[in-house]
Amino acid sequence: MRQNCFILQHRRSAAALLVLLSTTSLIVFHGTARAQAVKPDELTLEELSVTGDGSAAVGYRPRRSSFGTGTDRPLLDTPANIAVVPQAVLRDQRVLSLDEALRNVSGIAQTNSLGGTQEGVVRRGFGTTRDSSILRDGRRTVLQQNFSHTIERVEVLKGPASLLYGISEPGGLINLVSKRPLFTRQNSLDVTATSFGGAIIQPDLTGPIEGTNLAYRIVGDVQDYNYWRNFGTIRRQVAAPSLTWRGDDTTVTIGYEFAHYNIPFDRGTTFDPRTGRPLRVPRERRFDEALSRVEAMSHLGSLDIEHRFNDDWKMLVGFTASNLTYDDNQIRPVSYNAATGLLTRRADATRGADFNSQVARIDLVGRFEALGLRHDLLVGAMHERVDYYRRESYRGANQGGFNVFDPVYGRIGASNRLSLPASNNRDRLINTSLYLQDSIHLTDQLILVAGASAQFYDQLAYAGVPAVTSTDINGIKPLPRAGLVYKIAPHISVYGSYTQSFRPNVTDLDRTGTLLPEEGDAYEVGVKAELGAGLLVTGAVYDTEKTNVLVTQVVNGIRTAATAGKARSRGFELDVAGQILPDWSVIGSYGFTDAIVTEDPTLAGNRLLNTPRTTASLFLTHQAGLVAPATTVGSLSLGDGFLEVGFGSRYVGERPGDAGNTFTLPDYVVCDAFLSYRTSVNGLPAALQLNLKNVLDETYYPSSGASNVLVAVGEPFQALMTARVSW
Repeated sequence: MRQNCFILQHRRSAAALLVLLSTTSLIVFHGTARAQAVKPDELTLEELSVTGDGSAAVGYRPRRSSFGTGTDRPLLDTPANIAVVPQAVLRDQRVLSLDEALRNVSGIAQTNSLGGTQEGVVRRGFGTTRDSSILRDGRRTVLQQNFSHTIERVEVLKGPASLLYGISEPGGLINLVSKRPLFTRQNSLDVTATSFGGAIIQPDLTGPIEGTNLAYRIVGDVQDYNYWRNFGTIRRQVAAPSLTWRGDDTTVTIGYEFAHYNIPFDRGTTFDPRTGRPLRVPRERRFDEALSRVEAMSHLGSLDIEHRFNDDWKMLVGFTASNLTYDDNQIRPVSYNAATGLLTRRADATRGADFNSQVARIDLVGRFEALGLRHDLLVGAMHERVDYYRRESYRGANQGGFNVFDPVYGRIGASNRLSLPASNNRDRLINTSLYLQDSIHLTDQLILVAGASAQFYDQLAYAGVPAVTSTDINGIKPLPRAGLVYKIAPHISVYGSYTQSFRPNVTDLDRTGTLLPEEGDAYEVGVKAELGAGLLVTGAVYDTEKTNVLVTQVVNGIRTAATAGKARSRGFELDVAGQILPDWSVIGSYGFTDAIVTEDPTLAGNRLLNTPRTTASLFLTHQAGLVAPATTVGSLSLGDGFLEVGFGSRYVGERPGDAGNTFTLPDYVVCDAFLSYRTSVNGLPAALQLNLKNVLDETYYPSSGASNVLVAVGEPFQALMTARVSW
């Protein structure tokens, strides 16, 4: 495997990667059934994970989901490409961010993350920071750092989904499913040390409250470790209690999550405009100052009610309220003089950012027979109010003279120059959606899915003191959906679909005018198959077009936004996850994306920002079985020891670094590995796990902030040692 990865790293082509994937799969292509190799009382986590929405996964293999259809059903019966990164994968890969989780999914790449302070994801070529594409338990929030130990799994719905989820991009949606109370006691504590210097402590406690119909869960996540570049620390604290009441026909869950974080605002490195390559400086070198940080606090509250009228009909009620407040300072690179090696910088700051959202939905889900045909009906309504507000924005004067090859820090401080035009910045969107969808079983093999929704939207955006309104629009947008699923065999299905998307544009940039809503149309055909003992394979071909595309450009530090005429994305995706052999696990993907601007006065023919043509990943794990018999060491009684090993690599092709395609981010390959030893200590299940991330210490650039002076730098080699105990 290491040799294959080495070859791939130097060949740097999609063809080489496909050879790696195919040859490796012939040798060790696999699934998972850890319970067959480990004694039941020594398992640290249940391999079957089921949450309140009916979703389930066994090991690496997803089985069912309500994401994308609104009704719980097998993935083979769904006319959409849905990828799931389950808890077993998150645990084995020691995932610490949403970006790390999504590396397992085809057609996805990182986009501008605003110096690592926000989550930005490109899906099938479409996506920007704060584009309303990241959901929490199926509902929108204003959180900018969503992933933590509170997440059970990550689901990705490819293609438009506005019918069920309101405003969204045509590239798809990402849903983070929260851990919820279990009526079986299951406690764990993870303690991790990192080679960067520092520790992560993550408790997870759940179980029934004796003598009641209640179950609780308390999840914590405390991170305090050194940032890997010149200066800075990562500090996060998350606490998430939740409570479930279960009656004969009704289940009610309330949840709350508090998060606080203080992290670097790191704008990355600079690409030389003469060569189009990164500057030849150590990757650890920052071009800003230690004051470049963001401090944020968030609150997330949720209510979920499920009431079953009978075996065929149920009602689902959900409500989520989120609030995010933050202040930040950043030293922003503005321009680079390649002749002198000097960088011009500017001190910017935000004070009093206050983001809020409230989302409520009610769904009636039922099954009935009519005219000899079975119908799975969904009818519902959703109301959401999303309000982004920044009270004060500071813009310092441009200051040159920073030598990137011989930096001297401390010559520029935080800005105290209030920018009246950029302050008092608000973007408020109110959207109400009414929707109806019916899945009609025309035969035992043929399912027709058809639906329609009406989006009632009202958007107001203004900025400045006094306020200047940039956007004041409202209207009604109808959206259809149609799909067909044909089950060739019980474990193989093909599907085709047509869907639309709709999203009013939201931006917090310095200069902008009225931004018309983005609209998308997508056609897709695909095949899904469950192979062997439990390997799910999904392949899809799609053609998507979007109008009024939001395009961001940065010129001399001034950020502007406009809407391009049209953009088109066509491609192919392949995702695999599950088991073939009893002791092997696999999750892998391949995506080809051809995304270009098709109509625009200046950008026509350009590729879309941060969108690689090719992405691929493969992660394999093997349960080696018993390697050490039970023994006693002093006062400690150690149970049988079981070993698990894993290795994987991911490839991301070259990507345009800005809308004008003036420079390109190079392609890269990153390899990861882990080794886990599972045993019991005095009867308590325990494990030691070593994760090696970026094993070959590759230098890579995952995304650009739409300018050659704002390019993110990927993390170097990192070792993580985790001790886990369960009881």
